Amino acid sequence: MPTPPSAPEPGSDRTAAWVQADRDRLIHPNLPAGRTDRLVMVEGRGCYVRDSTGRSYLDAAAVLGMMQVGHARPEIVAAATAQMNALECFHLWENMSNDKAIELAVRLTDLAPVGLDRAFFTSGGAEGNEIALRMARYYHYRRDQPERTWILSRKSAYHGIAYGSGSVSGLDVYHQGFGPTLPDVHHLTAPDPYQHDVYGGEDVTEFCLRELRETIERIGPDKIAAMIGEPVMSVGGAVIPPSDYWPRVAELLRSHGILLIFDEVVTGYGRTGHWFAAQHFGVVPDLMVTAKGITSGYVPHGAVLVTEEVAATVTGSTGFPIGYTYTGHPTACAVALANLDIIEGEDLLGNATKIGGYLAGRLESLRDLPVVGDVRQLGLMLGVELVADQQTRAQLPTGTAPVAQAMREDAGIILRGNPRALLINPPLVMDRDAADELAEGLHAVLSRVEPDGRIRA
Repeated sequence: MPTPPSAPEPGSDRTAAWVQADRDRLIHPNLPAGRTDRLVMVEGRGCYVRDSTGRSYLDAAAVLGMMQVGHARPEIVAAATAQMNALECFHLWENMSNDKAIELAVRLTDLAPVGLDRAFFTSGGAEGNEIALRMARYYHYRRDQPERTWILSRKSAYHGIAYGSGSVSGLDVYHQGFGPTLPDVHHLTAPDPYQHDVYGGEDVTEFCLRELRETIERIGPDKIAAMIGEPVMSVGGAVIPPSDYWPRVAELLRSHGILLIFDEVVTGYGRTGHWFAAQHFGVVPDLMVTAKGITSGYVPHGAVLVTEEVAATVTGSTGFPIGYTYTGHPTACAVALANLDIIEGEDLLGNATKIGGYLAGRLESLRDLPVVGDVRQLGLMLGVELVADQQTRAQLPTGTAPVAQAMREDAGIILRGNPRALLINPPLVMDRDAADELAEGLHAVLSRVEPDGRIRA
């Protein structure tokens, strides 16, 4: 595995100037205006990145859950360079195409669950969910059912920040202060086995299925276009549903002619130990949104994979009227093909299962710490639930952000948190040494966290 980045040469540190320019010129997501500190990244190798001061960090977040093959892979650099020397950019509008888009469409539909035979390319996950929502409504419109407009989603879901994808996201922050959201959206209870009190003693799947059935009856099955869901909720806390949840949801939806959209932006391309999490749950959705790991983040790209029935209906005699400037960008497609070659050639799906299982075993002892309520794992997608009280399962009053910051500052490990859990999505090339470093860093920091959220020195 690649070694951590080396320290900068003497005299090369321009951190102060970069930080000042950042404060003066950039707008960051989720950064309060009064916060002045910055962490300027300048280099990456494998599972590690280096900042402008020369400090190396274990990237246990894979940037934002997308760096499957690790940083600085020369194979991907070579693929991008070769493609830019041949045909750097073109489009797929009307009857125009390019060789790399065709090759990637074939590759993806061969890897996808059987039945997802068509690909629509995007520049990322939010764009992909926008397309999926449009296709779902347009599918019913083209079938002379224009009244089918409702979209079912889940609370705590994250599907992006565009108006459509943000509207079906189930987090309040994406709805407050931005004006009216997409109409005809309903959020259901998410299946979260750890939060069993939510279900009043009822089996988690039975509760969710009953709620879904009642919702369909209340809205009317002839008014619902689709249900969208992450097979495993990522931003919501690495929440893994019961094994029977998705098969039973899919069966109920199909009995009413409601389309199922899987958001595999995070879970796709080996993250769960399968090419797609749909394969883990034994479900074939009607539309499947992918991004992030398709190129390991080296360039923005995404793909929506759909069934032949959906594709034939939304294209029809006049064609699907929606597209993006960068749909089928040949350089992005070439990078994706090189990325898939690495994932397949190095058996990173197998490594996600092997190292993910090893890491879960190492993290099991965290349950002995008072502030740890749960440890969840599927492949190299893990969550550590933090609580103020293990019995009541109440959240830390400070949330997990201060803990994530302490992990970075004290242990040199980058991961992300939501209000409930630390989210761990390392590159799929992680080895045992890096897994040990991560486990030891987590134990060292979490053993200092008090139930009120304070972190002891």
